[in-house]
Amino acid sequence: MTGTSLTTARALPADAKALQEPTTVTLRPRFEGSNICTWIGFKHVDYLVEEAVLEHLRRNGWAAGRLYEEYGLCVDLVDIDAAILAATHIDDTVTARVHVPAQDTADGEITLAVTLHTDAPTPVKTATATVRVALRHDPRGGAAAPLPEPVLPYTTALVDRAARVRPTALPTVPATAADGPELLRALTAGANAHGWSRRVPYYHCHFTERLQMSGYLRMMEAAVDRFLDDRGISIKRLLDEQDWIPVVPRNSVSMLAEVRMEERIHTVLTVENVFKRLTYTARMDCYVLRGGVPVHTATGRITHGYAHIESRRDWNLVSFDDRMLDALNGRRP
Repeated sequence: MTGTSLTTARALPADAKALQEPTTVTLRPRFEGSNICTWIGFKHVDYLVEEAVLEHLRRNGWAAGRLYEEYGLCVDLVDIDAAILAATHIDDTVTARVHVPAQDTADGEITLAVTLHTDAPTPVKTATATVRVALRHDPRGGAAAPLPEPVLPYTTALVDRAARVRPTALPTVPATAADGPELLRALTAGANAHGWSRRVPYYHCHFTERLQMSGYLRMMEAAVDRFLDDRGISIKRLLDEQDWIPVVPRNSVSMLAEVRMEERIHTVLTVENVFKRLTYTARMDCYVLRGGVPVHTATGRITHGYAHIESRRDWNLVSFDDRMLDALNGRRP
């Protein structure tokens, strides 16, 4: 089967003012995200934010599919910073409100603020997030219509955002380090960190070949899981022994550079701060090795507390015990 040739494109809104109009959309969390009892994990809360952003663009004439098929523009969520204020459950109806924040700087990316509420039995604000969107031009796929004026301020030929984000000091890596365990040891040396490497699979990518935001969120979730297991406090172990589960009040990811399908990506999770016996914050950094040089492709942070399961619906926050504190601070038994 062949696609139809591109001749004319429908006009986009005359300017970007349409994006200033708030959007309210009703969503449901995905069943996959209900990992502990009926609570929705942080990754799937972020997915609700993503869906709300896509619907906001869609309703204002900037639908992701249309932008790609007609103009060769990829809608890329390149930055997300989310605060989770209350639990979302699998059967909740979620109302999302999307608007342009007052502090938007219009600096080449679309900035949107998202607020999530659950609706029953009374409205509860469950999350807030700020998202940044770039329109990345894709030369694949053949002919495309000329780019209309409204999209030009947000269009880029390459996602290259390292200058936008306060840099993390790059570890010293031997020039002879191969794309494997030696590189990972160099990336984690001298830090309270755990690292792992994997080949980027196609199902973490979008627009044919590039790693997308949801892929980074999956890696962040996996990095935490691996870190806790490495420290002897795996999620299953604490669940079995103490009925404890991790909860996430805040998470963020910023893309710095593009990653392509089947590249080998190295993810490092570093504990930055343990606040009393209540929460810890870890930084995720991702790298690919190109031309013998590690390229920093993303950075993010995630904050965890722990909760004791009280019933099938309720939990209570708990203080870290000595075993947890020792493990988080890198003191192994």
